[in-house]
Amino acid sequence: MATLAAGGGEPIVIAPTEDYVATVVFAHGLGQTNSSWLPVLRPVANRLPGVKWILPQAPNAPVTYSQGRIRPSWFNIDSLPPCNCHDEAGVAASVARLENIVISEVRNGTPSTKIVLVGFSQGAALSLMTALTTLHELGGVASLSGWIPQQSRQAMHQIEPSLPVFWSHGTADEEVPLSYGEECTAFLRDSLQLPVDKVTFKTYEGLEHAVNEDVLSDLAAWLSHSLT
Repeated sequence: MATLAAGGGEPIVIAPTEDYVATVVFAHGLGQTNSSWLPVLRPVANRLPGVKWILPQAPNAPVTYSQGRIRPSWFNIDSLPPCNCHDEAGVAASVARLENIVISEVRNGTPSTKIVLVGFSQGAALSLMTALTTLHELGGVASLSGWIPQQSRQAMHQIEPSLPVFWSHGTADEEVPLSYGEECTAFLRDSLQLPVDKVTFKTYEGLEHAVNEDVLSDLAAWLSHSLT
């Protein structure tokens, strides 16, 4: 069952249907709502009955890319494909949001190694920035059509993360092109020196900036391997 806590900005929680074993935190993309992902993620949640899902909602803010319109956004962006511009304050606030969820789960008794961050597009960028700079030893991070902002990378070198990474990318993605995924996974392997067997990089022929059944099936299999 999914429950929406009081207040429009509160996370949606999908409770486990069997004995609890782990938590997945899912961050949606720019201009989206957490509730819109419920039917998309439901098949994945059904394959992982012991997993609790937490879907935070991004705040509404002016987005330069959208000509200043107010949209749900984890941080401001100027363009897609993503440029090197960086909303430092917005990034810091949203990373703190995810960090606070992790801290709350740990305080409630969940080992940090049983917590995985997952995100789509801008939410993937947020999940990567959080997971690759946190002092918590997480169970992994999954990027669905995401990227790693350049300005966040120095902090990742200082932390020296070693967690498992799942990365999915469509070959026809024009908003965050496949070349971004290729460059970012090379950064993980070559610059951060993550072991090759910890970086799972999958491409999907003809897929645009989206997920499909194959992506969700591969994500579910990776989560199952990482968490159970």
